[in-house]
Amino acid sequence: MQQLPPVDWSTAARTGRSLVHPGPELPPDGIAQVVAELRDAAERATPEVERVTGMTRPAPGRVLVVDRSGWIASVSVTAQALLAGAGMATERADGSPVDAVRAKALGVQAGAVFALIANRILGQFDPFVAPARLLLVAPNVVSVERRLGVDPADFRLWVCLHEETHRFQFGHAPWLREHMLGLFGELLDADELRFGLPTGKSGDVRDLFSSPEQKRAFDQVTAVMSLMEGHADVMMDRVGTDVVRTYPAIRRAFEARRDQHGWGSWLRRLLGLDLKREQYRDGAEFCRQVIAAAGVETLNRAFEAPGLLPTVVEIHDPQQWLHRV
Repeated sequence: MQQLPPVDWSTAARTGRSLVHPGPELPPDGIAQVVAELRDAAERATPEVERVTGMTRPAPGRVLVVDRSGWIASVSVTAQALLAGAGMATERADGSPVDAVRAKALGVQAGAVFALIANRILGQFDPFVAPARLLLVAPNVVSVERRLGVDPADFRLWVCLHEETHRFQFGHAPWLREHMLGLFGELLDADELRFGLPTGKSGDVRDLFSSPEQKRAFDQVTAVMSLMEGHADVMMDRVGTDVVRTYPAIRRAFEARRDQHGWGSWLRRLLGLDLKREQYRDGAEFCRQVIAAAGVETLNRAFEAPGLLPTVVEIHDPQQWLHRV
């Protein structure tokens, strides 16, 4: 098991909560209404995702509607579980002042990153803790639906459809969690990973990975995430306006939001958020082409075994994947 520098995760959670803005203000009854509607939307999403994916409905899971601080607390726990599951043990603090200061300093850095992401994330299916859980970040959902000027009820269901699709993916592919943990373990090889800001010409997270093994793992992670994000986007499209009446308007407004430029574009690249945007688009195009050529049942084969996952080359050339499988 690789050893990583100690991180004080309680410091990370405290730092993130102290830095994050709470989001839009709502009266207590307004908060209760949003929470209730998000829970209802998550429940309504389940049969629709089952219908459009053709996947077997997984066992009921936990649905947590949280604020930004709650998400930061949750992701701090997830980070520890992910590192442990990936075989990346955190060094035990030896009790020395230097060790304690280093752990707290890394905790502060992690908390600052969590605070930045907490302002943007709408929802997250978390398979790396037991039991798995679906997190819905209520203030961000309200903030985005107001900014986009979309129908709140439809937007909340739209968000839940995407995240519920991720739950179906892991339910259909019970091996996927361990497979991803193995890839993360290769990426986070402590002997190879360079800590600090990226220094390469592109100035993004790709520059953190230097060894051939890490680059291969990075390509595999990119391909898997592209498949999962693109699949969730396409399944949302397949639900259609019979269920989400204002879906076309939501899609147009949200895509424009993804394309926003400005001072924050560099920061998004640094945090890997631009990479995720590319994954949505590349993965969605892969899924659309596979469905058009061979149907959704063939696309579902990608979730049957690790060897059937598309490579990063096949994501950009679906015909190669179709010929292989």
